[in-house]
Amino acid sequence: MEWDKKKNKSRQKRQSVALDEAKSVSSDDNAILFEDPEHSADEERLLIIGLAESSGICIVSHCYREKESIIRIISARRATKAEKTTYRNNVK
Repeated sequence: MEWDKKKNKSRQKRQSVALDEAKSVSSDDNAILFEDPEHSADEERLLIIGLAESSGICIVSHCYREKESIIRIISARRATKAEKTTYRNNVK
């Protein structure tokens, strides 16, 4: 996984979910993955809602680079109330 290190610092200050913390969402067995076509015409973007190690339930926007060998994290934030409900309804 990769991300923009400068963007990571500024996002962490504003949204309190660091991009390096966001990568832990992909380890969540209950995470929900879905497409996000509204936010990019140039590349396929995906969203994943899951539990981050220390930030709680988060939503992470990402894409695949270099023929899907690298996952690029674009943004991460804490989930909204509705997103948390969606996640909790999916937990097995």
